[in-house]
Amino acid sequence: MSTPPHSGPERNASCSAKHSRSLSVRTLWWFGGAAFGVVLGAGITGFAALAEAALAPCLIVLLFLTFLDIPFDTGMRAVRDLRFLAVVAALNFLVVPLVVAGLIAVFDIADPLLPAVLIVLLCPCIDYVIAFTRAAGGAADLLLTLTPVLMIAQLLLLPVMLWAITGGRLSVDLPVRPLAGALLLFIIVPFTAAVLVQRIVRWAPRLVGAVDATTRLMDPAMTVTLLVITAAVIPMIAGFAGQLGIVAIVFAVFAVGMTAIGWCVTRLLHLGPRRSRAVILSGVTRNSLVMLPIVRAITGEGIGPAGVVTQTLVELLAMLVLVRFLPRLVPGTAVSENR
Repeated sequence: MSTPPHSGPERNASCSAKHSRSLSVRTLWWFGGAAFGVVLGAGITGFAALAEAALAPCLIVLLFLTFLDIPFDTGMRAVRDLRFLAVVAALNFLVVPLVVAGLIAVFDIADPLLPAVLIVLLCPCIDYVIAFTRAAGGAADLLLTLTPVLMIAQLLLLPVMLWAITGGRLSVDLPVRPLAGALLLFIIVPFTAAVLVQRIVRWAPRLVGAVDATTRLMDPAMTVTLLVITAAVIPMIAGFAGQLGIVAIVFAVFAVGMTAIGWCVTRLLHLGPRRSRAVILSGVTRNSLVMLPIVRAITGEGIGPAGVVTQTLVELLAMLVLVRFLPRLVPGTAVSENR
């Protein structure tokens, strides 16, 4: 019997090539959005303030579109996946503090940058990491179920981690309101809206086409969000660029180091491609947008908050690279498996 054309390995290779081209175009648009945001934020007076005001709505829309494309019938399975929970928690609250302590020992970072660097690196991201995980073909649904756990854990453990790393010189009581507000605004609200829309579609199947068209707005939404983030934060570092080189290096080393550690851990534990990508991205991404007002309250305006937004810019660049290359670093099924 002859083999039908475009079947078996040939079809898989063709699909893989299409997904690779699609991902290349997508990350090119995202990088262009981030770069254009830098130009607008630095070059147009008042644009940064507009971008800062638009940041929360853009993140909410982005996360709503992300959640809308996640099959929530896997939710209970995700809650029961204690192995995944244990790996993510151990990576973020055992391994990350050791890595941060090592970086602080190697790089000389003085006050008021030190508290900012420690706070931002010790707190895992609870918002746009889900969108990046989905884009990289990771287990965004599993990671979504862990956001309340990560939020509560960093709320309780940050003072302890700061005290341990600095030998008791630095400790803060993390305010509950900013973290709870971020969880409500960026997770609960868009998640609830997405679940409601999915339920409505089950009752009215004729709306499936409209929802599918809506989810295709995910990539433009990510492009606009990256533009808004970079435009909002770039003026904050303009006055301190000469003093922020060392922390930019620290943040870059952290991103590379946590990618390598996450890859080794997931390979050792045989987590599979989707879980592995989610674990790696959770270990790399930090909670900078939520921590920024907290750092402002501790260090005041100036170089402390500028250090936090420097981490944001370094991390966004790292995310653009990882979304493009993580499917090669952790090969498996197609990147579109979350779709």
